[in-house]
Amino acid sequence: MTLEQAAALDAADPLAGFRDRFVPADIVAYLDGNSLGRPLKVTRENLVRFVDEVWGERLIRAWDEGWMQTPTTLGDTIGRVTLGAAAGQTVVADSTTVLLYKVVRAALDARAGRTEIVLDTGNFPTDRYVLEGIAAERGATLRWIDADPATGVTTEQVAAVAGPDTAVVLLSHVAFRSGYLADVPAITAAAHDAGALVVWDLCHSVGVVPLRLDAWGVDFAVGCTYKYLNGGPGAPAFAYVAAALQDDVRQPIQGWMGSADPFTMGPGYQPAGGVRRFVSGTPPVVGMLPMRDMLDLVEEAGLDAIRAKSVALTSFALDVYDAELAPLGVEAATPRDPARRGGHVTLDHPAFRELVPRLWKLGVIPDFRPPDGLRVGLSPLSTSFTEVARGLLVVADELR
Repeated sequence: MTLEQAAALDAADPLAGFRDRFVPADIVAYLDGNSLGRPLKVTRENLVRFVDEVWGERLIRAWDEGWMQTPTTLGDTIGRVTLGAAAGQTVVADSTTVLLYKVVRAALDARAGRTEIVLDTGNFPTDRYVLEGIAAERGATLRWIDADPATGVTTEQVAAVAGPDTAVVLLSHVAFRSGYLADVPAITAAAHDAGALVVWDLCHSVGVVPLRLDAWGVDFAVGCTYKYLNGGPGAPAFAYVAAALQDDVRQPIQGWMGSADPFTMGPGYQPAGGVRRFVSGTPPVVGMLPMRDMLDLVEEAGLDAIRAKSVALTSFALDVYDAELAPLGVEAATPRDPARRGGHVTLDHPAFRELVPRLWKLGVIPDFRPPDGLRVGLSPLSTSFTEVARGLLVVADELR
C-alpha cells in the first residue's frame, strides 16, 4: 500500500507542479535536499545570460550598476521572503563559518565584562569549533548544554545555565542530526532575561520553516543558502543583525568592502553604517545568482504552504518507517510531534554506515550522520511522496 498511498498524496499535492522547475536527475530518490538543494532549470539560463550579457557586456561597469549593492539587496530579499525581517538587517557574504565568527565576536564584545558563551554539545561541528576558537582567543568560558537528542535544547535548560556572566547564547533552530525544532522566541526571551545576546544558526530551517526574526526579538542569526535555498555548492551564507544593535557592534574582520567609503581607500578603517559593516571582502556575485531564482520560487509557493508540505513529507516518511523499517530494528531519532520537527528525518541502525554507499550506487541518495544515522532530507518543492516511498523501500530491501 505504501506506493499507492504516495501516489494519492502526490495527486492531492498543491505544490506538485513545482517539481518540473528543477533539473532532472537519473536516480530513484534524492533524499538529501537538506544538504544540497537541486538546481533550477531557470538557473542554467540565467547563468548563461549573466556571462553573455552582464559580465560579458558590462564588464567592470557592472559593479557600479548593481553588483556593489548585492550583499544588502539580496539580503533584504532573503529577509523579506524567508526570515520575517525588515529591510536593512540581512547581508550576504562569506561562508557560514566566517559569518558565525563575525557575529559571535561582535556579540561577545558588545557584552563587556561578561565572559561566558552558552552552546550545546549536539550542535553542528562548525558552530562548536568556531566558539572554541573564540573562547581561546578572547579568554571566554564555554558553558555547555548537554541536551537530550530526542528533545533538543529546551527553554528550561537555557534559563538554568544563562546568568550574569553570560554574554552570548548560540543554538541551532533545527538540530542538524535529529531535526528537532527549537522554540526560538521562548529561548531568546530566556537569554535576554539573563542579559545575554542570542545567535541562531538557521542553516536547516531557512526556506523550509517560516521564521519571524523581528517579531521574536532575535539579535543575530546566520544561515547557509545551498540547502533549502538551492544556491549551489559553496554558495555564500547570510547574516541577520537586528537593527537596534547595528550601530553598537563591531565585527572583527575589517575589510575594505565593509568600510564607510571603500573607494576613499583611507589610512584607517571606519565601518559602514548599518548591516553593511559586516561585509569584509569583494561580494561573491556569481555565487549569489542561483539563490535569487529559488527565492522567487519560495515566494511564489509561499512559506506556509512549503511548511505544510514539509510536515506532510516527514510525517509520511515516518509512516513508511513504521511499516517497513521499524520491524527491521531501525530506530527513529526525530521528534514525532510535527511542531517540534524541522524538514528532515533521521533513522538509526548500525548497518547504515556501510549501507549508504550502496544506496548511492542504487540511485537512492540520503546522507549519513554518525554514529549510525541515515538522514532523510526532504525539500518540499522538489520532492514527491512517491520518491520518498521508493527510496525508503529500497533501504528496507537492502537491510533485509
